[in-house]
Amino acid sequence: MKVLVINCGSSSLKYQLLNPESGELFAIGLCERIGIEGSKMEYETPANDFEIEIKQDMPTHKEALELVISAITNPEYGVIKSVEEIDAIGHRVVHGGEKFASSVLVTPEVMAAMEECSELAPLHNPANLLGIRTMQELMPGKPNVGVFDTSFHQTMPKEAYMYALPYEDYTELKVRKYGFHGTSHKFVSGVAQELLGNPAESKIIVCHLGNGGSISAVKNGKCIDTTMGLTPLQGIMMGTRCGDIDPAAVLFIKNKRGLSDKEMDDRMNKQSGILGVFGESSDCRDMEIAAAAGNERALLAENMFAYKIRGYVGNYAAQMGGVDAICFTGGIGENSGKVREDVLRGLEFIGVELDKEVNSKRQKGNVLLTKETSKVKAFKIPTNEELVIARDTYEIVNATK
Repeated sequence: MKVLVINCGSSSLKYQLLNPESGELFAIGLCERIGIEGSKMEYETPANDFEIEIKQDMPTHKEALELVISAITNPEYGVIKSVEEIDAIGHRVVHGGEKFASSVLVTPEVMAAMEECSELAPLHNPANLLGIRTMQELMPGKPNVGVFDTSFHQTMPKEAYMYALPYEDYTELKVRKYGFHGTSHKFVSGVAQELLGNPAESKIIVCHLGNGGSISAVKNGKCIDTTMGLTPLQGIMMGTRCGDIDPAAVLFIKNKRGLSDKEMDDRMNKQSGILGVFGESSDCRDMEIAAAAGNERALLAENMFAYKIRGYVGNYAAQMGGVDAICFTGGIGENSGKVREDVLRGLEFIGVELDKEVNSKRQKGNVLLTKETSKVKAFKIPTNEELVIARDTYEIVNATK
């Protein structure tokens, strides 16, 4: 079976063509600057190390997806002869609200429900829905499946996802914690379960650390809590997002600086986090280089970043009554030994014994970061959200045959 995985952003489009059963990746790429001058597409076929960059105007996502289809069916460097070889299309959808606790086959009724969730993710869901509609137009008759960032977290108990606001804000407005990065947390916790020997009971903490970051507590395969909330702004400090702050501080700053709602929203989402504290960059690598050179604000940002993550790890260990494994994934989690060491420093009391030599090396694949004597294991596990989307698509399409 061949599944085309689509992830539409507001001005970008990530795609992969893969076999969900074997995990074989046929083609992978990215369309950038859709609707903006200078748009281009990156296309790669890993099996033969072929890479190409195509510069072409893409006024809308339709032109971008047409270019993707043209590339994967190209007689010279394509990986299939025609789109008839594609069995289904899997779509990343950011917000499923309470309507979707699992991935679903797209129907008119499902599309209508997705539309209703758009007000919870106005920057993401409309682009995701546009991708679905475009593929329905370009490849009529092919099944489309929606896979939600929020669905893995729908197993959280009510005491974990509720906010202490007037109850009608939940019943009438659906204001609650939803969580994001669900496909990554699902994949990584599943791999960790296997690395632990598939015990009947397990307590796993997943740290998905990239420019956006979130942490989840996964007990016996089910998420019981996660850091992101109604939106991806809540939780740990991120590249440009502030994470947890006193809500009254938002009103204080907004009023003192005479900011509009949008300006305050941009300040918290795009000007804060590592960028806000460090002041020069939102990139963790730039922060680490500057901190090592003695830049005080970079060092402060570095310490704050690890402190916030460590606090949630301790919190979730307490909520689960212990922890068997702490997993690091995402661009920062997979590549920064410094961040991993900083986060785990101070967790010796719960049984973490980091192998600093192993942690300092760049290694591909899954890596055990702790010593053999460590009561709590720490792993570096590369995430694969696209494979989760492809697998869910495969299972749902097969179930409907």
